[in-house]
Amino acid sequence: MYNTLGNQYDNSLVSNAFGFMRFPVNFQPYDSDAEWVITGVPFDAATSGRPGSRLGPGAIRQISTNLAWEGCRWPWQFNLRQRLNVVDCGDLVYAFGDSQDLSDKLQAHAEKLLANGKRMLTFGGDHYVTLPLLRAHAKHFGKLALVHFDAHTDTYSNGPTFDHGTMFYTAPQEGLIDPQHSVQIGIRTEFDKSLGFNVLDAAQVNDRSVDDILAEVKRT
Repeated sequence: MYNTLGNQYDNSLVSNAFGFMRFPVNFQPYDSDAEWVITGVPFDAATSGRPGSRLGPGAIRQISTNLAWEGCRWPWQFNLRQRLNVVDCGDLVYAFGDSQDLSDKLQAHAEKLLANGKRMLTFGGDHYVTLPLLRAHAKHFGKLALVHFDAHTDTYSNGPTFDHGTMFYTAPQEGLIDPQHSVQIGIRTEFDKSLGFNVLDAAQVNDRSVDDILAEVKRT
């Protein structure tokens, strides 16, 4: 059944962008038969620079129509819908402007999904949203290995409680991730080697092939 008016097929690039890649929308995902659940987190109160990433979840869904019209996406010769059961549960609802409420509700949402055997794909929002997600996942799986693509390490210790640049300083302190088995890729700012992360800076990755980078990540 198609997730559109009259259950009609829509391969437009501009309409009916409710669920990411036109996956079904399900606002009650916890007891559903979905294997993967997409959640939007419209939050950017923790950013120290330019706001606007609260609009990210909607923008990602809108542009995803460019990926949805074709059954098999090159270079893969299969339709994702035939291999995974994915739903989009919409955006997290929280007291807008209340960072503590956002953090608590996002962690609780993630914990409930994981407890029901689901896996998550989450769209932010600023980088802070990673921390409550890490708390939920570490509670379920134990200490995690992080693969982080960014220009900044987000390992700064001088930020406030809710800050988009301190998550990966806080997470090891709380025992959520193991820096020795984590890798940060594409960094082009200062970083503290004593924190123990494996850092592949921008100059390194720009001069190496994707296969070479992946091989090093696998060794981490």
